[in-house]
Amino acid sequence: MKPTPRDYILATYDESLAAKKAFIDSNIETIVKACELISSAMKNGHKLMICGNGGSAADAQHMAAEMVGRMLIERNPLPALALTTDTSNITAIANDYSYDAIFEKQVQGLGQKGDVLLAISTSGNSKNVIKAVEAAKAKGITTISMTGGSGGKLKDFCDLNLNVELGKNSSRIQETHIFIVHSLVDVMDRFFL
Repeated sequence: MKPTPRDYILATYDESLAAKKAFIDSNIETIVKACELISSAMKNGHKLMICGNGGSAADAQHMAAEMVGRMLIERNPLPALALTTDTSNITAIANDYSYDAIFEKQVQGLGQKGDVLLAISTSGNSKNVIKAVEAAKAKGITTISMTGGSGGKLKDFCDLNLNVELGKNSSRIQETHIFIVHSLVDVMDRFFL
């Protein structure tokens, strides 16, 4: 029997909850460690750079906005930069080099030792995100990744990984990624900054 739209919605809801629950059960201490790394960098005059493609680009912008503006607690703006928002940089780099270099060149130009790069890729295999991590490592920048499924190349390549292992597709993974984004900002605001 073919499922109804209602059945499908309930099934995807259950998948989303299961992915979040499994993630939290395995990664709560990793979230706290990520908060410590990012807030420590900021207390020492450094910044957070965030990159990703598609929905992950939207998550990068969302997180930067929550940090430069505010989320739930009134506080001073925090130094966070989404590398996904400067269309002149992105299109010039893609045109002159390749799309794979769009984040790498920005990390090389804007990143400084002591900064943190948050690299978001649902597969963990986005070439331009991996190249950004390579550029960050070359500059002494701490790297944190948010991935899904097996975690791809980024899982073991970054200093810290937040992997949504039960995510069956990008949608379920990104639903947990936005929970991670909100948790990082909220916990930093309340406990670390």
